[in-house]
Amino acid sequence: VQLVESGGGLVQAGESLRLACATSGFTSDDVKVGWFRQAPGKPRVGVAVLTPRDGAVYYTDSVKGRFTISTDSHRNTVYLQMNNLRPEDAAVYYCAADQGYYSGNYYLAYGMNYWGKGTRVTVSS
Repeated sequence: VQLVESGGGLVQAGESLRLACATSGFTSDDVKVGWFRQAPGKPRVGVAVLTPRDGAVYYTDSVKGRFTISTDSHRNTVYLQMNNLRPEDAAVYYCAADQGYYSGNYYLAYGMNYWGKGTRVTVSS
């Protein structure tokens, strides 16, 4: 199983970025995917989770209305569209996946089994 993130960078507050995560090696078509982030000196936290079988999405409150998680039609790539970025969104963003059967909110709170190496997002004010 591999998860490889891309798309991070430096933007100004109010601008947008789209992160992408290429996934491979999964044997199930019911793989939950998500994005998490870790700011300096803080724990890693859930940002968004998508459960492909029912298309449900889950977001942490601070990004609702600004971030959108999605996948391509083959579910091989996971995206995180981030609009109206704020300085507090700056962090290393990690793509994650899990083949388990927990709810999206569970994964958002507790994380997933498979992780990418992360991509850094910097937001200047």
